[in-house]
Amino acid sequence: MSYFENKIIWITGASFGIGEALAKRLAAENPKLILSSRRSDQLERVRDEILHIYPVDISILPFDLASPDRVNEAPGRAAAIYGHVDILINNGGISQRSMAVETDMQVYRQLMEVNFFSAVALTKGLLPDMIKRKSGHIVTISSVTGKYGSPWRTGYASSKHALHGFFDSLRAELFNDNIRVTLVTPGFVRTNISKNALTASGEKFGKMDEAQASGISPEKCADRIVKEIKTGKEEILIGKKEAFAVYIKRFFPGLFSRIIRKAKVR
Repeated sequence: MSYFENKIIWITGASFGIGEALAKRLAAENPKLILSSRRSDQLERVRDEILHIYPVDISILPFDLASPDRVNEAPGRAAAIYGHVDILINNGGISQRSMAVETDMQVYRQLMEVNFFSAVALTKGLLPDMIKRKSGHIVTISSVTGKYGSPWRTGYASSKHALHGFFDSLRAELFNDNIRVTLVTPGFVRTNISKNALTASGEKFGKMDEAQASGISPEKCADRIVKEIKTGKEEILIGKKEAFAVYIKRFFPGLFSRIIRKAKVR
């Protein structure tokens, strides 16, 4: 039996990119899926495309990660669908393309609200039931920018660093409750994340980065995530050059500083 078979899996940011690819990849494992994002029409599209291939139970739960009220009520709504949630995949998020000196503080607050506080709130909303059942798995999609910062992404990198601090600490707290915590740190993946990234004023960046366009496909990323979760990995690092940079930063920080300030990141 697959690790995911008959599990109730809730995926945020499931209407596009990595989240959509994860939903489609996981459907092959015969779970029950709950798909969330802001766009109910796109969630319906993803659901219909999956059901055309796999006869799995799928429910959609639209809400906006930027709305604390909607986020706080979402865990209860999700748990009510099938009785509980076995695996939460915190995938929804938003990126940034702007220099710090030009960026409005509201942009930083929005990045933290969507990328960090929503993941914490959704997780905390499910934890009491998971602890009671002594079973559960929290998967959070971070980024290599959660391991090192880069130009044009000060707020995005900050929100992803915060995820590592919270979920690494949470993993230790929940060890005796038999609840797994996995962090996923992808490099460049060929999604619309740069198109939807926030600029200094909070508008959409509106174009795909060259580095993003040359990244791996969402399907390849999703396949790797599913494979590594099955092996019990606590942190999944995806991307060759980007992953190598993590080790350069760790062991040769001075060299890394020279490299990153010259890197073409947009």
